[in-house]
Amino acid sequence: MGSCTLSSGGVCVVVVLLSLACCLTCARGAVPAIYVLGDSQADVGNNNYLLHSLLKANFPHNGIDYPGGKPTGRFSNGYNFVDLIAISLGVPSPPPYLSISSKPMNSSVYLKGVNFASGGAGVSNLTNLAQCISFDEQIEGDYHRVHEALRKQLGIPGAKAHLAKSLFVVAIGGNDIINDLLLSPVSELLRSRDEIVSNLENTLKRQMQTLYDLGMRRLFFVGIAPLGCCPLIRELNPTKECDAQANYMATRLNDAAVVLLRDMSETHPDFTYSFFDTSTAVLQSIRYKEVKAACCGLGDNNAMFLCSPASVYCDNRTSYMFWDVVHPTQATVEKLMKIAFDGSAPLVSPKNIKQLTES
Repeated sequence: MGSCTLSSGGVCVVVVLLSLACCLTCARGAVPAIYVLGDSQADVGNNNYLLHSLLKANFPHNGIDYPGGKPTGRFSNGYNFVDLIAISLGVPSPPPYLSISSKPMNSSVYLKGVNFASGGAGVSNLTNLAQCISFDEQIEGDYHRVHEALRKQLGIPGAKAHLAKSLFVVAIGGNDIINDLLLSPVSELLRSRDEIVSNLENTLKRQMQTLYDLGMRRLFFVGIAPLGCCPLIRELNPTKECDAQANYMATRLNDAAVVLLRDMSETHPDFTYSFFDTSTAVLQSIRYKEVKAACCGLGDNNAMFLCSPASVYCDNRTSYMFWDVVHPTQATVEKLMKIAFDGSAPLVSPKNIKQLTES
């Protein structure tokens, strides 16, 4: 855009506004919708509809910084990372699938994007069994039904074109590792940690291929955070420091995901992706006054339970890395998504979100 001078007055303002409008239109044209699958990092309220699940966040003090100050089912004090991606791309943050699943097959609501993520979900169907919507059920059940609805509404070529332009977001794997650590006396008798990661890798490969077969062409994959440093896992460590074994497993599964996605892009030239190395970004790029304690919780370092109405919570939430025992604050997510959106390798590669959605 050309330079503006003081003498240009209102013309300068008009040019700036037109440029912003053009950018927003381009963003909306490039990404008509966002389809989200995964765990509590991305859940925007699906678990609210699970009658018997204990893994919910639809009560105070969750959502204290969300517009209106009310809990929505997000495991956060405010926006989660999916909301921030949607804001950056100029599209609506997709609603929880279970809030719209009763809509007819020809409803236009599915064209605007859907969030299938469920708090507690893991790569393995056994992770938090009966407490969440498993990743396989999200893919082969809920998303498959939306895929069929899109085909019915748009026709097969139209649905294929719509999904190819859309952004798919996946955040999964952390709960598998957390469950293994919490059940370690039992799990270690059955399989080594390397075997566990290998099994998760093979399952994830099948799941990603299924998503490709169902129209996914542009994927933003969120790598697992350094789980050993979250308050829940720190509290299990006698030294209260980051747990090296947990971080090792997170790194192993992240490395496996990178290879998997690279292989997919070589096998399918029409598939492009962005992998965000959350673990490295958190450990190297994010600095806070408080990194050990959760903002909202109970007990030592607020690390005993998820945030609840009975919890105490911090006032200076922008100074805390963690909102509760495992989930980041909105402030942390904002910093991470800034890197993911327009950062570069090795933290986000081979493309950032901006490059991925412009291609």
